[in-house]
Amino acid sequence: MYGIENYLGFIIAGVLLNLTPGADTMYILTRSITQGRRAGVYSVLGISTGILIHTTLAAFGLSIILAKSAIAFNMVKYFGVAYLVYLGVKMIVEKNNLFDNKTQKIETTDLFKIYRQGLFTNVLNPKVALFFISFLPQFINPHYAIGPIPFLILGMTFLSICTIWCLILAYSSSLLTHALRDNTKIGKIMQKITGLIFIEFGIKILTDK
Repeated sequence: MYGIENYLGFIIAGVLLNLTPGADTMYILTRSITQGRRAGVYSVLGISTGILIHTTLAAFGLSIILAKSAIAFNMVKYFGVAYLVYLGVKMIVEKNNLFDNKTQKIETTDLFKIYRQGLFTNVLNPKVALFFISFLPQFINPHYAIGPIPFLILGMTFLSICTIWCLILAYSSSLLTHALRDNTKIGKIMQKITGLIFIEFGIKILTDK
């Protein structure tokens, strides 16, 4: 089919890869648990949009520039690290309780902010771009591939798997919101821990070769 090989194997690999926690997973969990289901869904939409961008870039070969240009790679890498560290530090220094009803009341502008942060968390991670241009070709026969079509099919398949899993994650974790809402101590501890995890992800991206 359009030069795609072992499509079932790609689906299985996509499921397993999505089960592996990363910065995207942590962002969804944080938003869903602390601000509820709507915030979780908008964070998923932001991350899914980021994956769609990576898919388009990989399909039309633009991500190759990122892989071959040290300058381009390092620019995206440092922007991604800075953004993750910024989110982490912000969570650590903020004194608000994550589960405070008043401080966590969601407005339309807040939802867009949540979406935008999810988008940037994904797009500014160079490892995601390199993943697409190194992983997708493993399931494509170059002798029978028809332009960007097989890349788009595999990318959209991965996007569907990711979106479904992330929505399940957002919905299930949002159920903890009401159970934890009245525990201010847990809210503050979770905020600091989440901030440290984001900083750790940033440092890991920075130190990875």
